[in-house]
Amino acid sequence: MKEVVIVGAARIPFGKFGGLLRDYSAVDLATHAVKGVLQRTPVLPEVVDELFLGVAVLAGTASVAARQVLFTAGLPPTTPSLTVDRACCSSMTCAGLAMRNILAGEIHTAIAGGMEAMSQAPLVARGVRWGTRLGGVMLEEPLMMRNPILNLPLAVSVGDVSLQHGVDREEQDRWALRSHQKYFEALAAGKFADEIIPVELSPKKGEKTLMDRDESPRADTSLEKLKGLPTVYGSKTVTAGNAPGLTDGAAALMLMSRDKQRELGLKPLATLFAHVNMAGDPASSPYLPALTLQKALKKAGLKLTDLKRIEINEAFAATALVSTKVLSDGDPSLLEQLRSITNVNGGAVAIGHPTGASGARLIMTLIYELRRSGGGLGAAAICGGYGQSDAVIIRVD
Repeated sequence: MKEVVIVGAARIPFGKFGGLLRDYSAVDLATHAVKGVLQRTPVLPEVVDELFLGVAVLAGTASVAARQVLFTAGLPPTTPSLTVDRACCSSMTCAGLAMRNILAGEIHTAIAGGMEAMSQAPLVARGVRWGTRLGGVMLEEPLMMRNPILNLPLAVSVGDVSLQHGVDREEQDRWALRSHQKYFEALAAGKFADEIIPVELSPKKGEKTLMDRDESPRADTSLEKLKGLPTVYGSKTVTAGNAPGLTDGAAALMLMSRDKQRELGLKPLATLFAHVNMAGDPASSPYLPALTLQKALKKAGLKLTDLKRIEINEAFAATALVSTKVLSDGDPSLLEQLRSITNVNGGAVAIGHPTGASGARLIMTLIYELRRSGGGLGAAAICGGYGQSDAVIIRVD
């Protein structure tokens, strides 16, 4: 039976909105990540059979971004590429597409990842092309994170659904605090050095020239500060503190067939056991990762209790809380155990959520954590785009 392994994983530090990475395009950011994974493996560019890159805020990137990165990262012009928009799921979907093509025997090696340059998302001026009459020009903000199907801000539906599952504002604030605390514990232990490729910044007055850590996490976060924040967009529970900020970043994975990995004499980081995606109700983002994770476990022939570590993307603190609650199916002891192994180095509330890149970030965070803890099985799941979700199961030997 064919197996797919991950032999390389790298990401750049994630930058906050308008921060250190604001002058870099999505192509720039992804170029750093793809070059980084090539350097870490190391594999000649000619060995890569296909490039898959995800991006969610299309207004903030150039056309056919993966094809552009192909050239800027030094891959041959004959290498096929694909740019994927499956919202926040995009880069995990890219890993799944690469896995599918490898298992089908179409290719042997692929780079899969994603990118987001939210700081470069332009304001939209509709109708201006054909001229305007009397009155001003209305600018539209593409980063409002509004669900066009429900015609509601995402924060409103997330707040409502979380309350329906018994997850209130205080619990979300406490999880947000945990996210920052776990992040800084991991940072102090040097854990993120496994993932991060530092970025050389263009020198500017008063600005450091090497970025080697994530910009969004706040060491001074406290429960009191989180409780004092107002909710946003009319949500009943969601605040700027218990949701991730807008973020710039990129991440990349190198996947291979087991045969190719052995032929090249490379040491695998992990085996990609299963990938699934699902779709559901447009307001299902808080709980859909749980259902997708269950589907992935079934596909892999595994049980929830087989998992040593779980990563659930904190699109909101509510997502990890509601999804673990759904997975526990009313068992308090199981819920406690699941949360103790979920996002153990912090999550997107602290790290940031560059939407097109987060799925690949989750996979590499899971891989490196399992390797540090002696191996085993782990799962990562992410929601995105008005009722979509992806999940993967990996094994580290």
